[in-house]
Amino acid sequence: MIKILLKWIVLSGALLLIARFVPGIAVADLYTALIVAFLWGALLLFVKPVLSILTLPINLLTLGLFSLVVNAFLFWFLASFVAGFTVAGFIPALIGSIILSLVAWALHIIL
Repeated sequence: MIKILLKWIVLSGALLLIARFVPGIAVADLYTALIVAFLWGALLLFVKPVLSILTLPINLLTLGLFSLVVNAFLFWFLASFVAGFTVAGFIPALIGSIILSLVAWALHIIL
């Protein structure tokens, strides 16, 4: 339980840093970052496996690089229904999703 809360808080902090340094991404406050981090985890848990199966042929053709595009679209989609979280386009969504995924991967390795 402590690991889950720690990951949630660290991902929220990472999201605030991403918003600060990546142009085109804006997060209103810490509360919004906590909501986005929670929903990001839920999307990756429930929606991403379905999308991975549906996009398997193109993912195989691109040697897995299409999964970066799927993550970027999920990140961009998340901004469409969370008030206070905006993503200005695909490139900021791609950069933000890559950085957030790297932070989550590093947390998984550390914890």
